Amino acid sequence: MNMSNEDRDLQASRLFWRRHAQWPAVFFLVLFATVMYWHLDLRIADSVFFSRTANDWIGAHTWWAVDLIHTGGGWFVRLIGLAALLTLVSGFWLPRLRRWRRDASYLVLALILVPGVVGALQLVTNVDCPRNLDQYGGDRPYVGLLADRPDDLPRTACYPGSHSSSGFALMAFYFLSLGPRPRMARWALAGAILLGTIFSIGQQSRGAHFLSHDLASAAIAWFILLALWKALLAPPWGPDRRQVVESAVDGRRKTPDQADARGR
Repeated sequence: MNMSNEDRDLQASRLFWRRHAQWPAVFFLVLFATVMYWHLDLRIADSVFFSRTANDWIGAHTWWAVDLIHTGGGWFVRLIGLAALLTLVSGFWLPRLRRWRRDASYLVLALILVPGVVGALQLVTNVDCPRNLDQYGGDRPYVGLLADRPDDLPRTACYPGSHSSSGFALMAFYFLSLGPRPRMARWALAGAILLGTIFSIGQQSRGAHFLSHDLASAAIAWFILLALWKALLAPPWGPDRRQVVESAVDGRRKTPDQADARGR
């Protein structure tokens, strides 16, 4: 049975949003529930990142956690953002860069919005860093994210994880590669997740964050980037949009002839 263009559009759209919105939402909710139910924040901190022998965090004052992952990683992301900004601005004068302005604007916004939203949430959530807790050498009791925090405790800003959010913000390259470069998109996604994970490990080893803090950053980054893609990059519906969606879903590039020939 032949399928009309409208039906193919609708089918492709539903599958795309199921795989990029619904499934990730379920995935993150399951992860958060698992972390909370099994108290994995404290268990992982106790067994992996905090040394009872030294009474300190294994990454505290180390070159690899402080200088390489935190300072160096931060500058790495800033340089990417600066390159995107220069491309965006130069595109108004240099014809050969004009076609990259929309992609550059997406990347600049991604690298501003993701850490910005995470930073704003830190001021609202009022959650301590692990190194501030009395069980890890600090002077404050552990208070869960949704628990009633005593009024006499000073305000703090450690949830979600800010440094890891800058790494996860580079998942923007996945959305930039949707459609024309599906294989590159998958590699870009894997690379950004790896970098965000490295940033997370570095910060958790310093007692700056728990696992749940960085999971929240990853979730926030993903859905901000998805919304930005919808607002700035998604082409109007038709053969071009269908190719973008189908390649993102199927993991392979489709030519217009191949897309039009489906169902015939």
